[in-house]
Amino acid sequence: MLARKMVAEFVGTFALVFIGCGAIIAQSTLGGIKMTAVAKGVAAPGIVMEVNPTSYFAIAFAFGLTIMVMVYAVGHISAAHFNPAVTIGFAVAGRFPWRYVPHYLLAEFGGAFLASLVHWGLMSGEGLNVNFGATAIPPTFNLAGGFLVEVVLTFLLMFVIMAAATDKRFPSAASGLAIGLTVTICALMGGAFTGASMNPARSLAPAVFAFTADPRPLQQIWVYLLAPAIGAAIAARVYEFLRPEEFARKGAPEDLMPTTVEA
Repeated sequence: MLARKMVAEFVGTFALVFIGCGAIIAQSTLGGIKMTAVAKGVAAPGIVMEVNPTSYFAIAFAFGLTIMVMVYAVGHISAAHFNPAVTIGFAVAGRFPWRYVPHYLLAEFGGAFLASLVHWGLMSGEGLNVNFGATAIPPTFNLAGGFLVEVVLTFLLMFVIMAAATDKRFPSAASGLAIGLTVTICALMGGAFTGASMNPARSLAPAVFAFTADPRPLQQIWVYLLAPAIGAAIAARVYEFLRPEEFARKGAPEDLMPTTVEA
């Protein structure tokens, strides 16, 4: 039943944003991330962040472990996308029906927005937590470079997901571990440059709630909407090319897929 799969996607994406972005909020509370608001009257208003390098480990593992746990929890129900870019990647590869893409995107963005709404309700009065885990490219790095980082990181994530979800030779029991660790290592590399989003829903939701304090995440949101979708689509097609069709399995729940799946 499609409704059950949408609820599973909603819960999984909610958990990702609530725990992952919550870890960023927690690090700012604990002093691992120092946030200073820049007045709106200056040329580039927003939030200046000073991050203790060890905080990247805590944040990366918060995202990665949450993904791992939720893949095992609901992967058998909804295929555990938790990411609009992943849903689009599967659809581009012919492993997920395009007609169900809007349903999954609605559930994923909805779960992310509810998580950020809860953060806003809990933390909006706390001055150090005003960005709600929003992603932005720092002034020391350029937008083109940030776009490329998000494309590459999402390519790697989707490549592993394709292996775990669509290749019969991949051990199913290791899927959550492999995907969760991929999120972790990508976050360790890209956290300092882009926040290592790899997920349009994860970036859009906190950006909306952080806008009054820091407009940059919403101004740069096109990077976090387009780059992950491009990276995921390329990775899906590359893996389809590498994997012989005889080893293919459906990447979506059986009751959503037609009898014959075109690669």
